[in-house]
Amino acid sequence: MTSLLTRRHLLGMGALALAGCSATGALDALVPHGTYRVEEGLAYGAQPRQRLDAYLPLQAQPGMPLVLFFYGGAWTRGSRSDYRFVGEALASSGIVTVVADYRLSPQVRWREILQDCSAAAGWAFRNADRLGASSQRIHLMGHSAGAYNAAMLALDDRWLASQDLHPRRLAGWVGIAGPYNFLPIVDADSQRAFDWPATPLDSQPVAHVSAQAPRALLLATRNDQVVDPQRNSATLADRLQRAGAPVRLEFLEHVNHATIVAALASPLRRLAPVRSEVLRFVLA
Repeated sequence: MTSLLTRRHLLGMGALALAGCSATGALDALVPHGTYRVEEGLAYGAQPRQRLDAYLPLQAQPGMPLVLFFYGGAWTRGSRSDYRFVGEALASSGIVTVVADYRLSPQVRWREILQDCSAAAGWAFRNADRLGASSQRIHLMGHSAGAYNAAMLALDDRWLASQDLHPRRLAGWVGIAGPYNFLPIVDADSQRAFDWPATPLDSQPVAHVSAQAPRALLLATRNDQVVDPQRNSATLADRLQRAGAPVRLEFLEHVNHATIVAALASPLRRLAPVRSEVLRFVLA
């Protein structure tokens, strides 16, 4: 049975979501202290939103894996400061974790957003050694719109090419409740971000599946009222499998579009095994 603490914070997250605020930001005060150290506000570009935070394990080991995380928010909102719980969840288990901001719509559109994410990935590769991580063990990870960002970098080699990188350099990528196959666009925020109806077909991750795609872990919930899990996660997994690319798709129960990522946080981990799935994949 869900504890009183868990119920209260789920209700709080729901209230924040209805108010248009970051539901995940409510978890920041609950992040355990003393389980990681952090380098904050590191610049990967010249723009104010081209900043990231690096969460480092306290017990550093040579060649640790690194996860670069992109948050969601319909490409129109979000802040890395709201995702300290993601940094703690992974850094406390020996994974260097980088949480990146990126420019948002309507100031920019999807191409510029992916350029920012690619620049953050370039920073991760260039700084992996300094952070104690191996450049051979770098993973991308994202939730919702952030999972789209991670998918595009992992599947469409145009984006990492700007950093003299190729998706084959990635050790893998993790998508949590991501939109990978969402034309036609019906959400007003997403329409602006993708210049609907002039959105090209190659804006969709499913258009870039190949046998050379890096290994993938796709996590989704059957109770997702925001991003259709069958049309998006299941379709992408099927196409990757048909192409011969390594992929694992897991549908998780008892979570929704917001709580599937919130389940990474210490007080909500009993909701679904999101953290354990990610750790198994990244630490393999």
